[in-house]
Amino acid sequence: QVQLVEPGGGLVQAGGSLSLSCAASGRRFSSSAMGWFRQAPGKEREFVACITWTGGSTHYADSMKGRFTISRDNAKNTVYLQMNSLKPEDTAVYYCAASRSRLAYGDPHDYDYWGQGTQVTVSS
Repeated sequence: QVQLVEPGGGLVQAGGSLSLSCAASGRRFSSSAMGWFRQAPGKEREFVACITWTGGSTHYADSMKGRFTISRDNAKNTVYLQMNSLKPEDTAVYYCAASRSRLAYGDPHDYDYWGQGTQVTVSS
């Protein structure tokens, strides 16, 4: 079992930066692929980024490439999402997710555990 807690989030102006973190409990974290997803009002949940269990490989949705960076620290059981050059359309609830597998990509069905979500609002 893995429990995920996401402090952070908040309000930022367009063009600004924000860093999200997700702290995991449970012994499976270091062998779990991790992902970030987001959901805007009235829209479906969409993939943001993912990282393999070692952190050696990352993948991003096209609209996030070059602006967002996912990373992890297995010693701290934490995964991070650094968001730069934020746009109003990045406004959403952001969710951290963990997979039972060491490899997982953009399909939310590949993830078994989810955080409660944290609100990110980008003002224009």
